Amino acid sequence: MTEPQTFAAPARPAGEILWVHATSIERFLALCDIGQRLKAMRPDLVVLATWEAEMGAVPGFDGCDFMLGPLPGDQTSETKAFLSHWRPDLCLWAGGDLRRGLLRQLREQGGSALLVDILDSEMPARKLRWLPDQRHRIFSTFDAVFTPSKSVQSQLLRGGQMSPEQVLLTSRLRLSTVPPGCDQEALSTLQQDLGSRPVWLAARAQLEELPALLDAHRTALRLLHRMLLVIALDNPECRARARNLVQASGLQCADWDAGEELNDYTQILITDSAQLGLWYRLAPITLLASSLIQDMPGQNPLDALALGSVVLHGPGTGHHRVIYDQLAPLKATQQVKTAQALAKMVIHLSAPDMAAKRALAGWTAVTEGAEMTDQLIDRVQDILDLREDQDATS
Repeated sequence: MTEPQTFAAPARPAGEILWVHATSIERFLALCDIGQRLKAMRPDLVVLATWEAEMGAVPGFDGCDFMLGPLPGDQTSETKAFLSHWRPDLCLWAGGDLRRGLLRQLREQGGSALLVDILDSEMPARKLRWLPDQRHRIFSTFDAVFTPSKSVQSQLLRGGQMSPEQVLLTSRLRLSTVPPGCDQEALSTLQQDLGSRPVWLAARAQLEELPALLDAHRTALRLLHRMLLVIALDNPECRARARNLVQASGLQCADWDAGEELNDYTQILITDSAQLGLWYRLAPITLLASSLIQDMPGQNPLDALALGSVVLHGPGTGHHRVIYDQLAPLKATQQVKTAQALAKMVIHLSAPDMAAKRALAGWTAVTEGAEMTDQLIDRVQDILDLREDQDATS
């Protein structure tokens, strides 16, 4: 097991340090996303990340400055050295596997802690039923607990272990999003140009995915003669080659970035991926490309869903798989494995009522996670602001 890099690490940076600890990949991604948002609000904030060893390899994420590795067991020299070296101002602990000794040491050092997303199955068990319940000693180290479980809430409130203000009933901790903006003038112009034409988008498409995209679009055009496919290339340097492929297929193509105008005969519009916020708003259906081949990395679907576009994707999902696993049962996303399957879904979802149902499911899933994230970010900000004020007056 890889131990946290306490001794080989650089000196503790000056300023605020947020330590996030996850007990699942899903929670890890959500915590790193929260760290990234907090860093945008507090530019000097440093974010450390640890996780449980059984999670295996975790993906890199821009929101974490130091990926310190799996956290060792409680009361070990490594964990004590970790806290002594970094002295975090605040810990966000997601899930169970609580370390009583470590959390007590954090509190003794003057650090704060929030427990988030703990479920009933993750609550520490009482050792002996006929002895007094000592679990309050663990939870007393937390400033507050955010839980989606009414059972956990009642257990923590029972016997006065915590006050009602300290135990908040929330939705599950999930990766959420702040969707990209767009040029409103360009949006209005395109909406007028397109009128009632059906549109679908292939976002961050790779060159090797183009044959399947063109086959699917050609099939869809047999039933939906005016349909437009917008291909937003992942690599804009491939634009000339992409255009050659489209022209060789016999489909009519326009290059948006070269200033070519969209007209009624345009069947394919080529652009780059710099303005996805614009295209997500225009296209009721989005294929999140970089996914049609198994080993491709895939994309996070939340931006497209938040802007009301139904999401299709291929078998290549990379570390986004956990998000798709949550969304698939809600029918917010749909995997397609072949050009024929892609064409079938594009045709099926072109019926406004079908797209609307799935779009609503996706939007609901995203906004549920966003509410919890915003609530947690507000509490973190309050704690760090209070610590800053106390340090300024001491």
